[in-house]
Amino acid sequence: MLFKEIIGQDAVKNQLRQSVREGRIAHAQLFTGISGIGKLQLALAYAQYLNCPHRTEEDSCGKCPTCLQYEHLQHPDLHFVFPIVGSDETCDAFLEQWRGIIQNRHYFDLEDWHKALGLETKQSMIYEKESGEILRKLSLKPYGNGYKVMIIWQPEKMNITTANKLLKLLEEPPEKTVFLLVSEHPEQLLATIRSRVQTIRVPRLETETISVALQQRGMESTKASDIARIANGSYLAALKKADESEENKQELRDFIALFRDAYTVGVLRDPQKKYESLRRLRQWSLDMADSKVGREKQKHFLQYAQQQLRENYIRNAGCPELNYQMEDERDFSVKFAPFIHDGNVEAIMNQLDLAERQVEQNGNAKMIFFDLCLQMIVLIKKPKI
Repeated sequence: MLFKEIIGQDAVKNQLRQSVREGRIAHAQLFTGISGIGKLQLALAYAQYLNCPHRTEEDSCGKCPTCLQYEHLQHPDLHFVFPIVGSDETCDAFLEQWRGIIQNRHYFDLEDWHKALGLETKQSMIYEKESGEILRKLSLKPYGNGYKVMIIWQPEKMNITTANKLLKLLEEPPEKTVFLLVSEHPEQLLATIRSRVQTIRVPRLETETISVALQQRGMESTKASDIARIANGSYLAALKKADESEENKQELRDFIALFRDAYTVGVLRDPQKKYESLRRLRQWSLDMADSKVGREKQKHFLQYAQQQLRENYIRNAGCPELNYQMEDERDFSVKFAPFIHDGNVEAIMNQLDLAERQVEQNGNAKMIFFDLCLQMIVLIKKPKI
């Protein structure tokens, strides 16, 4: 991958190019930041630039045998580690899908990766068996005179045994080997690993940068600007928001259903309406907890709900210029926003965040979502401060 193919991130690109030109190659580097801002792409472009024998001041040449092998993600000294499903397998068994998602989508997240594997309802990990493959690959004789590069995507998904073995490698790295860790949650890594890497913080993309990129894909300028504002610095979030699929619309429907029925049970007096709404909430919790939904989708919904809660609170506070919503979301917020205020916004946000963490920790989904419904019934009727 070439630096020029990556959207924005000029400051990080300059930092990476300068480190190569000055020969300051840290043996272990950690690219951190939110999803969809180009961390993996920067790591790939940096690895290619590092090994291109004909690189310029600005980029790899893109034409030499090394660059062509990197373009197809098939250079013998380029290795990948990423979360998979199945402790008896290693990443090599999924390299075809891995190369395909990078080359076809460029920007993707863990949920997209699970879809590519056809394993949407399962959690993935980097298992202990992978650590043996890392050792084996790095012990091989280098193909060329450049650096061996090990890119580890989502290293926070390593189990403790794998993480400890990686730590030993970082403490005594093989000669001319560079580890590039790409993480969205570096705080979940061992502190000893974080202390042995050079951290490269990749910032959120500028709204205008995302808007221009969307327009280059053929999107009308006004819609591109709206989506770019909502994306909050993530190009991947913008792409997903632009996809007007049934799946994306479903999250708004689920959000509306949760709070409408919670309001009916908590505030209205009609016992029949209360009963029907409580029954729907119970069914809502069962539907959300269904194994066919999968934990990544459950977490994504809870993140979406937190974002919508923020937008409704901002609207209620009388700051529409700070709102980041699409038209259908704004339509619902007109009537819903008055119920999100200083008296309950923090407590509701905390409950949504708690549910997200419990899902991440493999908690019982039926209990998590039904408890969330009960909490919303109580909190939606709290008075303003």
